[in-house]
Amino acid sequence: MRDVCLTLPTNRECADTITAIGAEAAHAVRRFGVRVHLLVLDSADPAARQRHAGALAALPAVEGVVVHHLDEDAQRGFLRSVIERSGAAGEAGPDRLLDLMLPDAVSYGACTNRAFLLAAALGCESVHRRDSDSLYQLLDGEPVFPIEHELATLGLKAADAAAAVTRNTLDPVHADKQVALVGASFVGELSVDVGEIRELDPEVHHDVVALWAPTGASEEEKRELVAESFTGGGTEPFTTDRAVLDLPDIWHIDMCNIGLHHEVYERVPLPPATDTIGSDYFLHHLVRDATLPGVTHNRHIVNYHTPERRTGPGFTAYQLRYAKFLLSMLYLYPVYSEMEAAGDALLDEQHHVRPEPIADSARRSAATDRAENHRRLAELDRCYRRLGGKYAEFADHLAPLRARLLDEAQADIEDFATLIDAWGPLVRASKATPADRLPRRPRGSST
Repeated sequence: MRDVCLTLPTNRECADTITAIGAEAAHAVRRFGVRVHLLVLDSADPAARQRHAGALAALPAVEGVVVHHLDEDAQRGFLRSVIERSGAAGEAGPDRLLDLMLPDAVSYGACTNRAFLLAAALGCESVHRRDSDSLYQLLDGEPVFPIEHELATLGLKAADAAAAVTRNTLDPVHADKQVALVGASFVGELSVDVGEIRELDPEVHHDVVALWAPTGASEEEKRELVAESFTGGGTEPFTTDRAVLDLPDIWHIDMCNIGLHHEVYERVPLPPATDTIGSDYFLHHLVRDATLPGVTHNRHIVNYHTPERRTGPGFTAYQLRYAKFLLSMLYLYPVYSEMEAAGDALLDEQHHVRPEPIADSARRSAATDRAENHRRLAELDRCYRRLGGKYAEFADHLAPLRARLLDEAQADIEDFATLIDAWGPLVRASKATPADRLPRRPRGSST
């Protein structure tokens, strides 16, 4: 039986989302005859974790749906065991590697990397990620599940996957490669919470969003970037399936709505940067640049923002993550450019990704001159002070942190290279994990 991992990393209360994802898992079993490991990686507070456990226990028992609900202690125990057996800690030591996998701060890349290793330990062929602040569209009262397209094509040779899509525009030269990524986007609120800035001052919104353009981008390129950024699948509700087989349209695929084949994520992890939105999108670029096939469909998830992002400490934390996202681009763009130039040279003769050139590229990128990041921080300060109110207060908060954030952005890309080096041994150690050493399922799990 084919094992797949449907995962939800969360650090907030989301019992309703868990219930909805449980229904998607059951649908996958009925529709495709797979075994679905429903993996909830729970970093929420104890009260929220208890509600999550209740939501999981209340799911209808479905043969073929296996629930795993892991708090951070359980995740840490698994990781320590894997790191020890992998021999990958090197000079940095096991504690440093553990910190890259399970840091104290929020890390979108690290939480997904943990799902990748656990999926490897569970024998899964693919990982399907959803987010806590998203739900499903409805058609005639029934939820529209993205896993329908994901399981229909992931891992198939592109020539075989063509029968399961509505349009095939893939160059036939790639027909023997496996479909590596299947995804769609979202409808609803912007994926990055800058909608309020757009309402307050459209000019400032343009300037703030344009800061993530590559160094040297023209004004026209910046305008196009701003118009497309964070808008997802627009506002059109789902009415009928559209699925395109090609190199994936990564600008219209979001991490709340993605399936990845194990031949990708078992070879290269995501950047483990902390407090940095967008740090979990690296594999989008890798799949496309390495000329691996993908399917882009229109079963968009409904995105919404939880209120804590817009007031008090939650607002400050989120805006800081956006600032770090902008700084991360200084180091990621050179890696993206080198991957794009390399193309299918990133693959071996079996069309598998070669991690070594990517780690080397990340190391070279760490030496990039910081002048552009100094400019980004100065421009962000100007924009926020023009907005006034809580944005000006955030500018005051950000100002004394500049030197630290500049250092962290560089350290993040160096850490990424370190993790790529360790990733192969970590994956092999995860796959060799004895069943009795896997994190136990909570009481009430379905099997």
